[in-house]
Amino acid sequence: MSTAVKYDIEVIKEEARELVNKGVIQRNEPIYVLCKFIPDREWVCVELELEKNEFLLRDKIIDLLTNEKWSED
Repeated sequence: MSTAVKYDIEVIKEEARELVNKGVIQRNEPIYVLCKFIPDREWVCVELELEKNEFLLRDKIIDLLTNEKWSED
């Protein structure tokens, strides 16, 4: 029996942050690119959580990274 992952908004934001930090996705890409990294059966839950938190799939990844920390140059 497989356990479904609970995708709350903080988990989604952290996943996006990790993918950006690894260079797999870019901040200016739409949020729906995350579907490539989340199993199909769980994507519906992610979509519902995004919608609940007033994110659209066409919004940019950077919108999820609002608490991103920048280092001084």
